[in-house]
Amino acid sequence: MATVLITGGTGFIGSYVGATFEQEGHDVVAFDVSPGQEILDRLGIGDAVTIRRGDVTDPTAVLRAVRETDTTHIVHLASLLTNGAQKNPRLAQEVNIGGTNAVFEAARICDAQIERVAWASSAAVYAPPDRYDGWVDEDALIYPDTLYGATKAYNEHQARLYSSEYGCSLVGLRPTVAYGPYRETGGSAFLTELIERPALDESFSVEYGDQIIDWQYVKDIATAFRLATLTDESELTQAVYNVRGECATIRTAAEMVESIVPNATIEVSDSGELPWTQQLDMSAIQNDMGYEPAYDLEAGITAYVSVLREQHGLDPL
Repeated sequence: MATVLITGGTGFIGSYVGATFEQEGHDVVAFDVSPGQEILDRLGIGDAVTIRRGDVTDPTAVLRAVRETDTTHIVHLASLLTNGAQKNPRLAQEVNIGGTNAVFEAARICDAQIERVAWASSAAVYAPPDRYDGWVDEDALIYPDTLYGATKAYNEHQARLYSSEYGCSLVGLRPTVAYGPYRETGGSAFLTELIERPALDESFSVEYGDQIIDWQYVKDIATAFRLATLTDESELTQAVYNVRGECATIRTAAEMVESIVPNATIEVSDSGELPWTQQLDMSAIQNDMGYEPAYDLEAGITAYVSVLREQHGLDPL
């Protein structure tokens, strides 16, 4: 069994990643600058996870956490997201680039101890969608148009160097939009309201109706990170992998919510423009790691709505 240290481990995705490891019997350490146990408790693993307060931008704190917990694998998720990076570019450099370097350095220094670092890149490394023709694979042009995407692109370069120069086992994933219970922050957090408000019998209005989103249910993303952490090196052909869910328009998702939730009222317009419309080819992670999403859009929305209604004491669907 592994001991997995997860940076950003009490956040939205981090908590689900911790749950997927804990459910398989691995030891989980949640490393977070502002740890809170609420999501872990809701997932039923609050008592099973070791929570350690620490700042990923402090290399000594990261290294000490690795050594003192006998960590064998790291999942690095701690990051300033798109809006936060735009508002505070200097902090974005410190957290997204410096924090990732601190994790890679810990892996280099503790090379006999750390078997693998699975880390979060992003589909934001790609250029705007009009630069591509059809599905986008890992060999396509990366040319980000956000600071957040630029930090992730830099991290892909430093990951390759740490792998080639120091022999670190590093696997990056490029997810897109995560949705599911307990998400509260991030530039795509408005998508939660598209599901949550109707689920709680409230009306909702949303823009971007004709635009495509890659809907990735959070449990599927957690599974992808578990596979990236534990898949044998001999099976891997990429330094970084695309990972996606189901590509569908905002309008399609709204109609799905209305079909699942009785009396749901959602008003959809086509105004506004979203940056998250790349459609990712993920055949590499399917072939190398056997990854297959367990939740299509209908299953993901149904699971999400069911959790919310139970949480608020409403009748099940």
